[in-house]
Amino acid sequence: MSKRQLPELTRPDAPDGLDFSVHPQARAAFDPSVTAASRDDATISILSEIGENWDGTGVTPNRIRAALRSIGDRPVTVQINSPGGNFFDGLAIYNMLRAHPETVTVHVIGIAASAASIIAMSADDLRIAKAGLMMIHNTQWIAMGDRHTMAETFETMKVFDDLLAQLYADRTGISASEIGAMMDAETFMSGEDSVKNGFADQLLPGDNVTAARNMQDRPVAYRLEAALAKAGMPRAERRSLLKEITEVMPSAASDPAMPSAGELDEGLARLRAASMRLRLCK
Repeated sequence: MSKRQLPELTRPDAPDGLDFSVHPQARAAFDPSVTAASRDDATISILSEIGENWDGTGVTPNRIRAALRSIGDRPVTVQINSPGGNFFDGLAIYNMLRAHPETVTVHVIGIAASAASIIAMSADDLRIAKAGLMMIHNTQWIAMGDRHTMAETFETMKVFDDLLAQLYADRTGISASEIGAMMDAETFMSGEDSVKNGFADQLLPGDNVTAARNMQDRPVAYRLEAALAKAGMPRAERRSLLKEITEVMPSAASDPAMPSAGELDEGLARLRAASMRLRLCK
């Protein structure tokens, strides 16, 4: 489906103090070791969370804008393996790719969940790995304020959910009400189901993806953050704690290998402190 038939997504005004958190199930399904078998200079890789992450990584609109400027007026391929993240950044990246003057081909090589699924909708041609996943759900925010702020947040979220439901409906041909029910159910779709439901156009050949699809092969920091998110620790506190831990155990951010004894002792002490914080949160 040509992206030119899809709407530009306008960001409505939103209350101050909102934050975003990656959906726990999407984070658990995300394997950062999944990469494309090959790429060229007209390829953009979205292989982490949407928005700036706790360690300064993540996919931001500024990064995508710079990549598109470098590519120029040429067809572009976008490789996605992301659990989602910042909704506003997802909207901005979708609009940038939608406005690109040449063909945009999206390859979902792992998972495109939440905000990443919005970005995927910008494709003229959307292809997904047979073992890949697509996930759609209602917008999820962390808000703080009085009842008036909460009421305003509710109304804003409803506008955003309706906006997304219509986007997915335009892409798939499924009615907006049916899409709304799928979003309510936090629907995960396999590669084949994504094609069957119209979210993707075709499956990727198997040799386009390389992966070590083993939970134990994932970097420790990703597994730890998934556990902390599942336990209910707020995103800001997770970021702070993970920075503390990775400063002592730098290998945890990028290498699942066994740390040194000294790193392990201090890292375990910090993990015990994290455990105590979780108990206090409950």
